[in-house]
Amino acid sequence: QVQLVESGGGLVQPGGSLRLSCEASRFALDYYSIGWFRQVPGKEREGVSCIRSSDGSTYYGDSVKGRFTISRNNRKNTVYLQMDSLEPADTAVYYCATATGCSESVVKNFLYNYWGQGTQVTVSS
Repeated sequence: QVQLVESGGGLVQPGGSLRLSCEASRFALDYYSIGWFRQVPGKEREGVSCIRSSDGSTYYGDSVKGRFTISRNNRKNTVYLQMDSLEPADTAVYYCATATGCSESVVKNFLYNYWGQGTQVTVSS
């Protein structure tokens, strides 16, 4: 059974940084493309970023481009989301998920298979 565990969320002031981690268990992460999406209660999910398994290419949603960086460490079976210059609008529960690829279509159309329980990110002064 695929299992993903997100961590690294918390409370941060506007302009601050956080690094989220997505650790996989019971499967090798390097065979999968991985995406991050976020959700605020009562609002639609928003795709954030993804990284492709085959060549490490990445995609970012417009709202986070230039501020967030996705990366992977296959030896640690973990994908990271470095979030800089955080804004109150970034407040949400962040989820990582397996995907069949990485592209604008994957992120915007939620072409994900499995995701974890999420980690809360709160940006507030």
